[in-house]
Amino acid sequence: MKPLVSILIPAYNAEEWIADTLKSAIGQTWERKEVIVVDDGSTDQTLAIARQFASERVSIVSQNNQGAAAARNRAFSVSQGDYIQWLDADDLLAPDKVARQMDAVDQCRSKRTLLSSAWGRFMYRPHKANFVPTALWCDLSPLEWLLGKMGQGVFMQTATWLVSRELTEAAGPWNTQLLGDDDGEYFCRVLLESDGTRFIPEARVFYRMSGFNCLSYIGRSERKMEAQFLSMQLHIGYLRSMEESDRVRAACVGFLQHRLPSFYPERLDIVRQAEQLAATLGGRLEVPPPLSWKYAWIQRGFGWPLAKRAKLLMPRCKWSLIRSLDKALSRLDS
Repeated sequence: MKPLVSILIPAYNAEEWIADTLKSAIGQTWERKEVIVVDDGSTDQTLAIARQFASERVSIVSQNNQGAAAARNRAFSVSQGDYIQWLDADDLLAPDKVARQMDAVDQCRSKRTLLSSAWGRFMYRPHKANFVPTALWCDLSPLEWLLGKMGQGVFMQTATWLVSRELTEAAGPWNTQLLGDDDGEYFCRVLLESDGTRFIPEARVFYRMSGFNCLSYIGRSERKMEAQFLSMQLHIGYLRSMEESDRVRAACVGFLQHRLPSFYPERLDIVRQAEQLAATLGGRLEVPPPLSWKYAWIQRGFGWPLAKRAKLLMPRCKWSLIRSLDKALSRLDS
């Protein structure tokens, strides 16, 4: 009998997307699958829409709002699969995504191999998704994967992974303290328990750019800033636990510098902690953090706070325009 794959979907106020996401999960060509949706106290029609898909192989669970990490933990607790496919409520899987990765399972020497896939960004039209390879799009050891992520500022989207139940249980539950980057921290722990990643280029994930209301957007939220810095400290600890070397310390300092604009100038206490951490790593952070040419002139003429505000506001305006256009073109395609 082929292994059972559990496709686990946490959902919160995703009424616009949940139907398409469920269709992509149910439509997987891998036959032995179960789909579990955990509605995390949505205040819109997400739960009602999801319940329309309930069947023998599609379970809908509801709970009071506790956050995405808690919803994921709940979904895993009621799952039965030999392999776990995480899927956010606005993203899509190519029909053969799971099947292509499961075909590679037989070639892996152990259930501790972590399977990844290609992924591309889109808004409303998945056929226009932009797939941009990074240094993580290959087979890597856990150490080299984390070095690539932290040293080059790249990542793998949550749904790219296919994880054995053995490896999932070894990694432990999602961290409910993290309001953002919970997936980044979680998969660090999965990597630490793995024997490396196996990249399946033919398998594909479509990552919807849902805008500035998404979980990963920090903005000026102090709680999200604190959660982000906690995740960064954990990342550094995980990497250093595998190797203590000059290249590891340099990657950690670069990681801190890359994320520093998230905290400056609103949370100077976190900036000081980051500087102290960089010093223990033998490095030094550039404060104020440098801005791209688009905002540097604002900083020089009007100061960092106004430049930071422009850095937050201008992408919002640009994204809203592009989103409206893509939505209109999507309706024309339909």
